[in-house]
Amino acid sequence: MTAPRTGFAFLDEVLATPGAVLAFAHRGGAYHPEIEGLENTRAAFAHAVGLGYDYLETDVHVTADGVLLAFHDAVLDRVTDARGAIEHTTYAEVRRAMVGGREEVPTLASLLDAFPDARFNIDLKSDGAVDALAAFVAEHDAHDRVLVGSFVQRRTDRFRELTGGRVPTAATPAEILAFRLLPSGRLADRLTRRRVAALQVPHRRGWLRVATPGLVRRAHAAGKHVHVWTIDDPEEMAVLLDRGVDGLMTDRTDLLKDVLVRRGQWRERA
Repeated sequence: MTAPRTGFAFLDEVLATPGAVLAFAHRGGAYHPEIEGLENTRAAFAHAVGLGYDYLETDVHVTADGVLLAFHDAVLDRVTDARGAIEHTTYAEVRRAMVGGREEVPTLASLLDAFPDARFNIDLKSDGAVDALAAFVAEHDAHDRVLVGSFVQRRTDRFRELTGGRVPTAATPAEILAFRLLPSGRLADRLTRRRVAALQVPHRRGWLRVATPGLVRRAHAAGKHVHVWTIDDPEEMAVLLDRGVDGLMTDRTDLLKDVLVRRGQWRERA
């Protein structure tokens, strides 16, 4: 099954290899045995790029002095040797925090510079990061290098407003529900004001199966991608690929690559 044409270079790159899907290294491949404990670090992303990944998933927060960081949590406590909320911490203070005892928390700018051929799927993790990311994208002319999403509707709406539709965005939970429950993808597209480029969904949410064959059909009929997160089991990967999804996010970059290569769906970098 070939992915639909969306009109966004970030997503339509997959069309150059018919039958392939987008493989996203979630936080750089957080649970790969060689880099476990180094999520969202330059070392993790370099490891994923070394495996052949050029679609990298990360998160952004902004420091007290306005620096965008590739970091998941609102506080430093879980994965670094420092403590404190990022929004109340300066970048100079954050630089002293080490992930896994050895890696700095990277800025988003440093990652775009370090991996110039990579594209970044970015989750807006704070209200303060919205305006900062929109300005960053404009400053770095990175409209084709990022896809942005958030679980929070106001963040997504604000980012869309600031970027004028030039940057592909993922559906919010309410927008996903429209594609999941309405009988027509085109109707859901109209209801969501044609602002959605991709539906990034879990396979299941509690008792509800989200990434259904019907969801994929409706999304494709409206010219949208479907990406599923975060899939680390090869059998589950195969089920979803058989269902026709357009991308998978994984913490086990080794396993996903093996599955895609075996199925002839691995997209070689240009």
